[in-house]
Amino acid sequence: MHSKIRVAIRALRQHEHTFCISSQNCIEFWNVATRPAEKNGFGLTPDKARRLLGLIERFFPVLPDHPDVYEEWRRLVITFKVSGVQVHDTRLVAAMNVNAISHILAFNIGDFTRYRTEGIIAVSPELVD
Repeated sequence: MHSKIRVAIRALRQHEHTFCISSQNCIEFWNVATRPAEKNGFGLTPDKARRLLGLIERFFPVLPDHPDVYEEWRRLVITFKVSGVQVHDTRLVAAMNVNAISHILAFNIGDFTRYRTEGIIAVSPELVD
């Protein structure tokens, strides 16, 4: 998936789109990066994960952890009756709403469908040209 993401980001940057990430993205990256390979992770050491996280942070500004994100997340999980692992995507949507961001680049665009009424548009890297 790495190459598809790189192609999509290049294309979107050529069209003058800007990018950012939230602390949630960084936390989820660290989880997958340091999780053992036999448990569906990359099995990286914390030092290697730290270096890669530094690269990510250089390319994509991290949104501030605004106190309103929690209240927005709470509103969304109650309104949309969110449960299980989907609470993490809901936190991304909360951060987007608080920071007036409308688009998210994601492979799992179906997980964001319920938030269309919130003005959230999920874009698959495979569909960017």
